[in-house]
Amino acid sequence: MGRWEPNARGRLEQAALELYIERGFDQTTVAEIAMRAGLTERTFFRHFADKREVLFGGASMLQEFLVGAVAGAPASAAPIDAIARALQTVGAQFDERRDSVRQRQTVIVANTELRERELIKLASLAAAMAEALRGRGVTDPAAGLAAEAGIAVFRIAFERWIDDTDQRDLSHHIRESLAELKALTAGASSHGVREGLGQVPT
Repeated sequence: MGRWEPNARGRLEQAALELYIERGFDQTTVAEIAMRAGLTERTFFRHFADKREVLFGGASMLQEFLVGAVAGAPASAAPIDAIARALQTVGAQFDERRDSVRQRQTVIVANTELRERELIKLASLAAAMAEALRGRGVTDPAAGLAAEAGIAVFRIAFERWIDDTDQRDLSHHIRESLAELKALTAGASSHGVREGLGQVPT
């Protein structure tokens, strides 16, 4: 049996973030992360497949949480509202780790490969939530459109939250961004009706 190493995963995550910011992601090795955390490389690989997974290791848990929240939304909820409800439920988790999430985002933004990985993760989340909507009886294209729109709302809200000097919570920005989306689509719908009636848009 291996030696017990309290909070090894958390120590590795913190050490990795510190090194990624100090030296850059590409310049940091697994050996250096393990050394900074006071652990061995073997311990690192018990928790992470590679050094990228330090940044993306929570993606599957996030997806599972979102899918469960979509599935558990009230039966009367419209598709986009079920998605919005799910996104807001994860907001508190991000707020609790605001500093480390900001550090993580700083690392990702500075690296093209990591930015691409982040986009793939978001696409996977959208696909999973769309499938959860189908499980609620929502047909396509509504299921896919609602999920993709929800992820777009989340991306905008997340960026605002990262840059928010007033420290407002992520759920606030999600609600605000969703309201803007609904106002935009309502305006587009009204515009289309006026044009269909042969009226000059005002």
